[in-house]
Amino acid sequence: MNLLTKCAVSAALLTMASASLPNLTAQNANAPRPQGARPQVTVGSQGPMPVHAKFTEQQIENGGTLFLQNCAFCHGKDASGGESGPDLTRSKVVSGDKEGEGIGQVVRNGRLDKGMPRFNLGDSEILSLVAFIHSQQDKAMSQTGNRKGVEESDLHTGNAEAGKKYFETTGGCVKCHSATGDLAKVATRYSGLQLLEQMLYPKQAKATVSVKTASGQTHDGPLEYQDEFHIGMKDSFGMYHSWPASAVTFKVSNPAEQHVEIMSKYTDKDMHDVLAYIQTLK
Repeated sequence: MNLLTKCAVSAALLTMASASLPNLTAQNANAPRPQGARPQVTVGSQGPMPVHAKFTEQQIENGGTLFLQNCAFCHGKDASGGESGPDLTRSKVVSGDKEGEGIGQVVRNGRLDKGMPRFNLGDSEILSLVAFIHSQQDKAMSQTGNRKGVEESDLHTGNAEAGKKYFETTGGCVKCHSATGDLAKVATRYSGLQLLEQMLYPKQAKATVSVKTASGQTHDGPLEYQDEFHIGMKDSFGMYHSWPASAVTFKVSNPAEQHVEIMSKYTDKDMHDVLAYIQTLK
């Protein structure tokens, strides 16, 4: 498996988009630093960390508890990303946030289009979450050596024209896809690693099946069920049909499997070029 594929499989999802919210603690912006507050940290050649609000150790500890209860199932217990949530230690929202104005908006309003619900938390609770998330980002930024994650710009390495040619000829992609049909504006729906993952292995691709009965009737539609003994599908009206597998002939088409098959045919250049072409479909 080449390096780009490994990145697609293992890297964290891209970070949340920027947002803003009226300052949660503007009235305390110039307050004296509380006893026990964390100092600003300077790390190696990276220079000083961003200057955030001066959070106390107690706020960070309380925020950690709240994070485990409300956020860790998506973003991981250390905020570095989970199965469905992005890595907050690399989030532009977190990096641009000073005293909760950015993080607070996301917590209060949610990101419903991305599956994140709203949270009904008080100002002090949100500020504790902010303290914990910033502390985790500072820890991540203080680490030297191994690079963490992949930026979208890292994937802009291919030749779009060559990718378009491969897409339309050698790759045979036009048999199933169209730049003006199912892939229209795909690069506005996905970006960076998400776009690469969709290209290499489209998780949401739905298998279809064509069933021919003993009487000669043909039924085509999304595959809903298949085992050794039965085959099931839905027709164009949404009605479910199933048959004993031994009583019909059928052909299953699984787009995801076709993407897996082409992986063995891709060269690294092909893969980068096709991604570059898909990145233009906005």
